[in-house]
Amino acid sequence: MIEGEVYAAPRFLDSGETALVVEFGRAVEPEISDRVLALDAALVARALPGVRESVPTYRSLMVHYDPLVISRATLVGEIEAMVNAPRAASGPVTRWVLPCCYDPEYGEDIGEVSRMTGLSEEKVVALHAAAVFRVYMYGFAPGFCYLGGLPKELAVSRRTRPRPPHPPNTTLIGGGLAIVTTFSMPTGWWLMGRTPERMFAAERNPAFLVAVGDELKFEPVDRDTFLALDARAASGEVVARREIRS
Repeated sequence: MIEGEVYAAPRFLDSGETALVVEFGRAVEPEISDRVLALDAALVARALPGVRESVPTYRSLMVHYDPLVISRATLVGEIEAMVNAPRAASGPVTRWVLPCCYDPEYGEDIGEVSRMTGLSEEKVVALHAAAVFRVYMYGFAPGFCYLGGLPKELAVSRRTRPRPPHPPNTTLIGGGLAIVTTFSMPTGWWLMGRTPERMFAAERNPAFLVAVGDELKFEPVDRDTFLALDARAASGEVVARREIRS
């Protein structure tokens, strides 16, 4: 996990000639994420001419813009005004509860995580399933959902060498963070289990199931339940449970 400071004022970093990175700190922390998402919402509401897209990450917001329509100096000035404006009180938080099967067939690396942490396999699963994760960002591939909130006891390093491709809808941990994947590919993370839910479905509206800023929990299910839910999810049903927390 990235550790470090929270900036009193954001840093403005250029990413080429058509993108500006607004950086709020050097940590994966809810406070920083709240500031990123508040600016993202303010930019969307302001609808500045020349601003094409904004992309939230763990600790920064990338703003894509047309320099022929809005100058960098003007954009920075507008963003500074948004950052310094009073923030509205936080509204309700959406929490998603995803079924997750931790059987050895799906949680192939639980034994190795147990060895690295000195915890029993049962404790590893219990800690992972009890955690309340925060959706910090999407990245790397469509629908890849990056999560903070992994218990410190499970903060193992990533693999020194990638493992062979894993199935989609796998939940992984590594480097103090967690992720839910959407495609089969090699990985440097550790496989904890698999959810029947489709975090990304191109034919669904919205294609991404959860939003940045949402909470996420995993609910253990046995293999038979997983297979039944997987069949329902394959037909287009959303099998995760959506809760609203005030």
